[in-house]
Amino acid sequence: MRLSQATLGELPAEVERPAYDRSAVTPGIVHFGVGGFHRAHQAMYLDALMGKGEALDWGIVGVGLLPGDARMRDALAAQDNLYTLVVKHPDGTLEPRVIGSMVDYLFAPDDPGAVLDRLVDPATRIVSLTVTEGGYHVNQVTGEFDANDPVLQADLSADFADVGMPRSMFGFVVEAARRRREAGVEPFTVMSCDNLPGNGDVAKKMIVAFARLKDPELGDWVQEHVAFPNCMVDRITPVTSPEDIAALKENFGLEDAWPVVCEPFTQWVLEDHFPTGRPPFEDVGVQIVDDVVPYELMKLRLLNASHQALCYLGFLSGYRYAHEVAQDPLFAEFLLGYMKEEGMPTLPEVPGVDLGVYARQLIERFANPEVRDTLARLCAESSDRIPKWLVPVIQANLESGGSFERSALVVASWARYAEGVDEKGEPIEVVDRFKDKVMAAAGRYEEDELAFLRDRDFFGNLVDSEPFTTAYIAFLKSLHDNGSRITLEDLESNR
Repeated sequence: MRLSQATLGELPAEVERPAYDRSAVTPGIVHFGVGGFHRAHQAMYLDALMGKGEALDWGIVGVGLLPGDARMRDALAAQDNLYTLVVKHPDGTLEPRVIGSMVDYLFAPDDPGAVLDRLVDPATRIVSLTVTEGGYHVNQVTGEFDANDPVLQADLSADFADVGMPRSMFGFVVEAARRRREAGVEPFTVMSCDNLPGNGDVAKKMIVAFARLKDPELGDWVQEHVAFPNCMVDRITPVTSPEDIAALKENFGLEDAWPVVCEPFTQWVLEDHFPTGRPPFEDVGVQIVDDVVPYELMKLRLLNASHQALCYLGFLSGYRYAHEVAQDPLFAEFLLGYMKEEGMPTLPEVPGVDLGVYARQLIERFANPEVRDTLARLCAESSDRIPKWLVPVIQANLESGGSFERSALVVASWARYAEGVDEKGEPIEVVDRFKDKVMAAAGRYEEDELAFLRDRDFFGNLVDSEPFTTAYIAFLKSLHDNGSRITLEDLESNR
């Protein structure tokens, strides 16, 4: 049975479906970057609210900007913007649920004017973002806006008031803000849901910087009038595989062009800063707080950094899935050691959270064999991840005299992985927007042991720290001479 509005009533009883009238749902949110995580998280929370009879005026209009987003356009259009969220429990139980909170999807290259019209519409009160860590164009060293991207340059030079249309998220958001100001429409709130420290603050700084380059007065207005709340989002959501699509069809007779799979755990901690209103997210378990930073740092430095700690070493060892690594006692000991001895000491107090329990729970989540999160996914775009998630931990521990050895091994394992060949001589497909630069630096190991670490865009001043470079060089040499498993065994046996 092909998923659509017309077939909802014919679905098997085991498949939960919207318990509300979707025709009564009207748009209130425009979301840039409709991928698996957004559909397993924010859209799911809104669907739950709508199921309680709330937030029916907060329907989501998704926006795709990139050529590859045409696939999402086609998948959702054929299914009346419905899709199936499949929660995968560790015991093998599948829990399917059809999500109905998305009311439309706009592929910007098809009709950028339609995207602007939706953004300018007074009904749009929130613009949310999952555009990846690299989508904010932050210079890793200075922390300032990097406007060198050709698409950004095109948007900066175009006169949208006269002719032409935006192509980037920055262009759309800033032009929509300008048009709303001119029309006397209240500004929307911009809500970043990406894995960045201070994601709302980062979004504000970068969008204001873009706006000031476009029009200094407009930039000042955005700075003063547009709200950018911070939030922490958490749910492991692997890439949907052909096997996931087949399992949905085989087990439930449901044909979905692009379902989403995820773990049972979900968390959202949100700063309450929405001048034009927001859905009552607290009614479905979202934590509304005054200060997101402690929760955010906890997640980035424990969960996200631990993903980096397991993915390169695990891949080099021959594993291909996160659960395989987390179920290996040697790797589990290494991950817990990193969290307890290196990650946790850099964190402020997190209200209501026992970090020791949280760390053990993370290992259990990583070890869920049904999620089948690929190491290749976790290893991708490392140049946007390691500098934001792990390097701050290293720097904090170097300053305080804390432990950093396990972190040094993680950085060395990234360097070894980035050489593009595993321990059996098989090629590794390195996926990174700075792939050429990263692989070139990794390839200079024999002539310069610190070549990889010399990139200050990624590592800041770590290359100047003799204690860190000594550990890094020793680990990288061991990874080459002995392999990842023996290197890990030697590290843990000496602790």
